[in-house]
Amino acid sequence: MKYKHSESHQIVGIALAGLIALASAMGIGRFVYTPILPFMVESLQLSKSQAGIIASANFLGYMLGALAAAIPSLPGGRRNWFIAGLAMSAVTTAAMGASGSIPVFITQRFIGGVASAFVLILGSALVFEKLALAHRTGLSALHFAGVGCGIVVSAVLVSALAAYGYDWRVQWYASGLLSLLALAVVIWLVPVETEVAAPVMRKPGSGFNHRLIVHMIAYGLFGFGYIITATFISTIVRASPELSGIEPIIWVVVGLGAIPSVSLWNWISRRVGIYWSFSLACLVEAIGVAISVLPDNEPAIILSAVLLGGTFVGITALGLGIAGELSRGSPRQGIALVTAFFALGQMIGPTFAGYTYTFGDSFLVPSLSAAFALVIAASLVAGLARK
Repeated sequence: MKYKHSESHQIVGIALAGLIALASAMGIGRFVYTPILPFMVESLQLSKSQAGIIASANFLGYMLGALAAAIPSLPGGRRNWFIAGLAMSAVTTAAMGASGSIPVFITQRFIGGVASAFVLILGSALVFEKLALAHRTGLSALHFAGVGCGIVVSAVLVSALAAYGYDWRVQWYASGLLSLLALAVVIWLVPVETEVAAPVMRKPGSGFNHRLIVHMIAYGLFGFGYIITATFISTIVRASPELSGIEPIIWVVVGLGAIPSVSLWNWISRRVGIYWSFSLACLVEAIGVAISVLPDNEPAIILSAVLLGGTFVGITALGLGIAGELSRGSPRQGIALVTAFFALGQMIGPTFAGYTYTFGDSFLVPSLSAAFALVIAASLVAGLARK
């Protein structure tokens, strides 16, 4: 009994390590740019197109990192790459405060994107493998809750530093330091012997098929659809004198919505099916994205943050589940392909928003375009459900 009790604690520790890793590399490493961006725009006089390009560089790195992380023959072991990704994410996050050069920002965000992809894919593989062997797959929701937890912690950190008069440079330094502390905890919680050689089950047939291609397109549209609001919601709030009072909390609201989202949408998928759950979540998110640009409407922007946070991590998890189900051959191949399309959509979104903003000094056109993309994504996956 004592052994079993110790084993149970170790499994929970692995899931907790996954939560901390995603909080660091995703919630902070990828998304802390959103609450810091308004301060950078104000201090450095960045244009919306420049801000969009910097964001897109991170997603380009994520796309290439996802493809690299999916290579079966990656040398050195997954745990080593996972830890290295966490370290590089922390270093590039802190380094963002050391320069005011746009080319340097682009390079650092690109490297950080590669690092976050390694953490997500290889870290999730290690965590899920260990949970599956222990028959504790339900703890995967704890792992994915890390994204929302990281968003909340980083939003509170940035708001607190701003309240005490610290500028965007200190905000980046502090975020990087927090990520380094998270790295130390993850190294302690994930021992070297965590990585095991689990058998790989393969289905006969080719990795590509019509249904998988449709889902890849839908997942890319989802990436485009959520990322515009996820990148610029704090900027939208700061630009409005009527909304500026809620700027310190708006990104916190997104994070709080994200924490339970995987559990919520998994619960819905068990009742209506994973395809319908994905489609419904995309439609809910489309509403949130569309109402984010209602003029000077505080309840609408708060509801937008709730709907965005309450869907985007859940949709991400559902989409990966569908990819694994649709893959013929290696599920890992299907997951890598949809992740690449997802990253492509994310890469296009901020740049598109930055340039279309100039047509009316508003995020109306990019946000409504994003909402439309989410509706199309919902329709495509609903078509897969009907078939």
